[in-house]
Amino acid sequence: MILNVSGRTDIVAFYSNWFINRLKEGYVYVRNPFYPKKVSRINFSDVDGLVFCTKNPIPIIDKLDDIKIPFIFHVTLTPYKKDIEPNVPPKGKIIKAIKELSEKIGKDKIWVRYDPVFINDEYTLNYHVKNFDRMCKLLDGYVDKIIISFLDMYQNVRYNMPYLRPKTLTEDDYKAIGTNFSNSAKKHGMTVQTCAEKRNLKEYGFKVLDCVTKEIASALTGKNNFKTWTARKGKCKCVSMVDIGAYNTCPHMCKYCYANYDETKVKDNIKKHNPNFPLLIGNVSEEDEITVRLK
Repeated sequence: MILNVSGRTDIVAFYSNWFINRLKEGYVYVRNPFYPKKVSRINFSDVDGLVFCTKNPIPIIDKLDDIKIPFIFHVTLTPYKKDIEPNVPPKGKIIKAIKELSEKIGKDKIWVRYDPVFINDEYTLNYHVKNFDRMCKLLDGYVDKIIISFLDMYQNVRYNMPYLRPKTLTEDDYKAIGTNFSNSAKKHGMTVQTCAEKRNLKEYGFKVLDCVTKEIASALTGKNNFKTWTARKGKCKCVSMVDIGAYNTCPHMCKYCYANYDETKVKDNIKKHNPNFPLLIGNVSEEDEITVRLK
């Protein structure tokens, strides 16, 4: 079993102490987002690997020695300001943290996500081209794999259209992104890829790869029995992972986020978090049905 920590919220940035406590206790509870009375118990003795997904790795860097399960990091680094990413730390701090992380665990275990890409009157095509090149320059020697994706029309995205104001990307835009991003990555010893995107930019030098392939999972865990997770109408074939997060719990409040779709619930849920409880938000009750998850 591989755990996703987490696609539903930024556990690394905001709930690292809770996660380390769960490791020490040897298990974690996860509430089913579609059937709230169903709770899975995951014993860490059954976990083969961890995929940390975060916009801010700083809170967990000094805790990595406590994690004995193999892990990799996906760190999202985008050039948006407080109007789009209200509570993400300054990007200079994140770049410094990525470098520290790379020195500690090796760049082969880090993927940077420039995700999502969209353009408007402020975040222009030229703005992205310049910032992507600058990011590659600053991370030269520390990162060698970058994943990009484009804005998807999630519920929260539609709600936040007045903030995002995205323009429809033309073929000329895709060409400029593909050509310039590829050149910047190559110049600094990096590859750039898309996963499950309609415009994969392969013709401009992008790799077309799943974010967590069977090969990556095998190298991480030493095992080969992983199923694929067929999402996005079958376009995504990343290995199946178990997410231990919860929706509507991420204080970053990014305007393009798919996992937060009710900011009032986010604020309420945060108040229910206790780093000593086995669930990320709240606690189990007598009405809950708890089953052990083995895969």
